[in-house]
Amino acid sequence: MCSFRPCWTCCCLLLFFSLEVQGSPKPPSAAPEQVHLSYPGEPGSMTVTWTTWVPVPSEVQYGLQPSGPLPFQARGTFSPFVDGGILRRKLYIHRVTLRGLLPGVQYVYRCGSAQGWSRRFRFRALKKGPHWSPRLAVFGDLGADNPRALPRLRRDTQQGMYDAVLHVGDFAYNLDQDNGRVGDRFMKLIEPVAASLPYMTCPGNHEERYNFSNYKARFSMPGNTEGLWYSWDLGPAHIISFSTEVYFFLHYGRHLVERQFHWLESDLQKANENRAVRPWIITMGHRPMYCSNADLDDCTWHESKVRKGLRGKFYGLEDLFYKYGVDLQLWAHEHSYERLWPIYNYQVLNGSQEMPYTHPRGPVHIITGSAGCEELLTPFTLFPRPWSALRVKEYGYTRLHILNGTHVHIQQVSDDQDGKIVDNIWVVRPLLGRMMYL
Repeated sequence: MCSFRPCWTCCCLLLFFSLEVQGSPKPPSAAPEQVHLSYPGEPGSMTVTWTTWVPVPSEVQYGLQPSGPLPFQARGTFSPFVDGGILRRKLYIHRVTLRGLLPGVQYVYRCGSAQGWSRRFRFRALKKGPHWSPRLAVFGDLGADNPRALPRLRRDTQQGMYDAVLHVGDFAYNLDQDNGRVGDRFMKLIEPVAASLPYMTCPGNHEERYNFSNYKARFSMPGNTEGLWYSWDLGPAHIISFSTEVYFFLHYGRHLVERQFHWLESDLQKANENRAVRPWIITMGHRPMYCSNADLDDCTWHESKVRKGLRGKFYGLEDLFYKYGVDLQLWAHEHSYERLWPIYNYQVLNGSQEMPYTHPRGPVHIITGSAGCEELLTPFTLFPRPWSALRVKEYGYTRLHILNGTHVHIQQVSDDQDGKIVDNIWVVRPLLGRMMYL
């Protein structure tokens, strides 16, 4: 018995000194972090979402002056979220929607409670109606490691270059990684952009773990599908976000493919009835229908699942989008930039030889997944396909300017070339006779 006492004493001393060096564990924080905005689809509104580590009230204080008191208050709710990892880490997601905002006016806000407030952020309320020219940053596949486009996106945001961000799937790599800690780190990284602009999302394959639970919990999109599919209006455009992932992770329910497809058809019907007000229909989904990358992804197969549906014949999206005259289809997944000629069923449908994107006879596809992540860039096949107009294997992101009801401007920014514009096209569609391609 006595022979073990020195070892026991040593262990106690080691533990004591270890705690002295590390300090006692920090109590869970009530201070807000991971602050980001989204547009709930209701004109004159904006939703603020943030995280705390203890359950505290959810409040946003806001006003028009950069300093001094913030005279307006809005309250919301919080929901506990338990990550599916082995540690079962619990965080509290707070959501507050601000309403009655003046269109185009800049607001200053902070979020939190008496137990802790965020710093002050600024945002500009979206303008109302179809008669203005929204500017968007568009990209997918942005990671917590190697987020190459992020510093330039932050500078663009500070200069007021955008009205909203479209993140076309694949976040953090991955939101659930290391018991959700990578997700926490990523949400803090994007805060300088996402707390200043509505950060609109769709799910990608890297969000799949635990039935997309981190994606559903951390973002606040319009509608009632936890951000899997929804639509919203922005200036002269109707924007539809949907999940390509329902076609691949069928163990979460085949019924999701059917439900989403019928919702898409209904939404597209309504959007076509409203073409006189909002002429542009734009979709965003993670995995493309077409691509010319040198890998074995779905888009490299002739009968890709997103394009042709389950078993090549059920709930395919190309026919649906062509039938209802979708103008522009935004994709990611491939870590590169590729612009296609207007296309349907492998047929190039250019407006004319001289001006292929003026009055095109089919939708325009843009694949923009080169914002930067740990998986680096994706190579292309040696020779481009006949339907591929431009391929860029460089880090970067897309700028989308919806000028008016007839003109949309698309640019690709290369981060490798210090912000050089490496693609620059206008898509021009007539206002009259603007419905379906058929």
